Amino acid sequence: MARYTQSSCRICRRENLKMYLKGDRCYTDKCAIERRPYPPGQHGQGRVKFSGYGVQLREKQKVKRMYGLLESQFRGVFHRAAAAKGKTGERLLQELELRLDNVVFRMGFADTRNESRQLVRHGHFLVNGRRVNIPSFRTKPGDAIEVHDKAKKMVRIAEAIETVDRRGIPQWLEVDKKALKGTVKAVPNREDLTMPIQEQLIVELYSK
Repeated sequence: MARYTQSSCRICRRENLKMYLKGDRCYTDKCAIERRPYPPGQHGQGRVKFSGYGVQLREKQKVKRMYGLLESQFRGVFHRAAAAKGKTGERLLQELELRLDNVVFRMGFADTRNESRQLVRHGHFLVNGRRVNIPSFRTKPGDAIEVHDKAKKMVRIAEAIETVDRRGIPQWLEVDKKALKGTVKAVPNREDLTMPIQEQLIVELYSK
């Protein structure tokens, strides 16, 4: 499967937004976007003027990279959102947030979405008592997510849950840090997503 193998910090610098792709490092002085707040490359410090299409494309790339999806995966999520009732942009963000790998990250069981995706693939999580190893699995209100018994002593998970208070747990989730389990209480509202995302630009891009 294709995957991004270069520096995650280049992504944040390219999108001019701290996306916390390297977990706890992003909260320190070592964060690359704090030291070099301009796009990577030899022409990164030059003036860049985007066209209308360019602005839409950059917004799509930003959200796609934020959630760690390939283009085909992201387009598939958009089509499901467009086919559902309600505002397409909001439905798109809800579809992304309810992915199992994102829910695991939001609950604090992983330091980054990339790490949560790997943990899910290795079968370290149960959904309603059943092991699920598909990162794109769509959770729904009422679903209980917990760490598998054999993974409860993993250092990576223990360290992540200790620092979750810095990141915060969304109101649409409920987490028991001692038992290493959580529940999806509701579908997230647009107000619950605090990252600066202009989803309407993505809708306009794919609607052309």
